[in-house]
Amino acid sequence: MMPIYTTFRIIWQIYSQSIHFTVYSVKHFETSRRCNKALFQMQGLLLLILLNTPCLLPLDCRSAAVAEYSHPFLSAVSFALFMEFSKCLHVNARSKFYPGSDIQRFPVPDEKVDWTVPWADYKPVNYTAPSLLKQPLWADPQYRDESELKKCLEFNKMDGGVDRTSHMGKYSVINGFPRNPFGRTGLSGRGLLGRWGPNHATDPIVTRWKKEAGKVMIHSASGKNILQFVAICRKDSKEWAIPGGMVDVGEKLSATLKREFGEEALNSIQLSEADREKMKALMNILFQAGELVYKGYVDDPRNTDNSWMETVAVNFHDEKGDSVGKLNLQAGDDAGAVKWMDIEEGLKLYASHSHFLQQVAKMRSAHW
Repeated sequence: MMPIYTTFRIIWQIYSQSIHFTVYSVKHFETSRRCNKALFQMQGLLLLILLNTPCLLPLDCRSAAVAEYSHPFLSAVSFALFMEFSKCLHVNARSKFYPGSDIQRFPVPDEKVDWTVPWADYKPVNYTAPSLLKQPLWADPQYRDESELKKCLEFNKMDGGVDRTSHMGKYSVINGFPRNPFGRTGLSGRGLLGRWGPNHATDPIVTRWKKEAGKVMIHSASGKNILQFVAICRKDSKEWAIPGGMVDVGEKLSATLKREFGEEALNSIQLSEADREKMKALMNILFQAGELVYKGYVDDPRNTDNSWMETVAVNFHDEKGDSVGKLNLQAGDDAGAVKWMDIEEGLKLYASHSHFLQQVAKMRSAHW
């Protein structure tokens, strides 16, 4: 049987997320019929938990690289909920203009996002960024047709050193091309994304308690401790975000989390060898233990019908603040600036990052 603490923790997590997503749906859409359906289905998930029904997600379609941040049962619940709620939240992936270009997406109304809804007149704009057509080493080649694509790439499995599995389970491959499991985006091709199908990233959420004169600060309204996270300002969109980046071929997630945080928030690439070794020693202490915040699909403005972002967000919390305090924050790589930012409701961040931080605040019983 599942420990009673774990059971109630999952129930509370689902309940609190349901409240947030319901409010979100009402704010952004005229109706929330699909979200209401998701809430009804959530009751079934709660029943499954109480009955201790085993996880039904196929374990063989999960990458071995993410095993260190996996919990089969929690993942099953998280995935099932997000699959439903994302139908209401698939917003950034339908932005009018595709990022970094003047390309306009084919307009997709809310009721036509789902692939199961017939739409004979759907004509997505095909676009792959010129930078990808130069065939950089980190990206897939631009194949001429579906037959060539079928011969060269293997989807829903490890393809050589490239992980083409999805955190969400098996995805459809239509006419040789992988299909976005969360619906239409108004644009086909790869856009700015290097891989056909899932493009795997990591988001290291480094946190500490906000202090003044050595004491943890408490928010006057909520009465809860104020949590801070390391935020970067992205050079491409000028938006504040969690440091993060793509998983390299054959790289473990734990290595990617440390590498991306070092490159974007500590400018590790520009450090001397001696300073880099000191930084690594401090980061090894901080990154010894992390808590999984989210693993799955991301509503990213770069997503297309054939390429999409997925991430693993992990929280590394410095309870005493003595580890992160020794790290010299310095913007590097794709970051224009870096700073400690208070975690609170109303944060305007890149993609789905504010949702990740809300979950971290709940995990730490902090102010939101």
